[in-house]
This record gives sequence, structure tokens and C-alpha cells, in this order.
Amino acid sequence: MDGSIDIKLIATLAGILVSMAGAAAVAKSQIQRLSELLKDIENRMRAHDSRTDKLENDLSTQIQRLDVIAKMMSPEVMERRAREMATMIARVEVLERTQTKIEARVGLNGRES
Repeated sequence: MDGSIDIKLIATLAGILVSMAGAAAVAKSQIQRLSELLKDIENRMRAHDSRTDKLENDLSTQIQRLDVIAKMMSPEVMERRAREMATMIARVEVLERTQTKIEARVGLNGRES
């Protein structure tokens, strides 16, 4: 070896270059595959986010509805409604008695008896 380049060295260097080019091609292919996989995962995550948002909105709506129903059915409201209903029933009974008295004074055909 006197500083000259022989065929073995050239073949070795060519082998190294081919090996590096092959490794670069494999790396590029894997990077592209990983990039596609990452896009697919991102799309799936966006779909899951959309579903989660919809479920959260639905849950919030249901909670609001349940709160309204709970307030409508609260003991205080039910007690007040029961008192109002009792008052209305009492008034209807008074009206029915008054109607009966009026019907007793006036005949069913509208003439006084």
C-alpha cells in the first residue's frame, strides 16, 4: 500500500455507498409510512373529539332538562300546586251549589217557578 487506490478499496467504498443509499431508502419509506400512520391517528382522534363534544353537549342538555323537571317536582312546588288545586276544587263546588240553587229557582226551560 503505497498510497494508491486499488480495486478492493473502490469496491469497499462502493459497497458502503450502496449500503448507505439502501438504508436511506428504507428510512425514507419508513418515515413516509409513519407519516401516513400519524395522519390516520390524527383523523381518528378528530373523529373521537367530535363524538366526545357531541356527547358532552347532549349530557349538558340532559342535565339542564333534569334540573328543570326536578324544580317542577320539588316538594315546595308540589305543595303550592296542591293548595291551588284545593282552592280551585272548592270554588268549583261553590259554583256547582250556586248553579243548583239557581236551577231550583228557575226551571230548566228558563221560566221562574
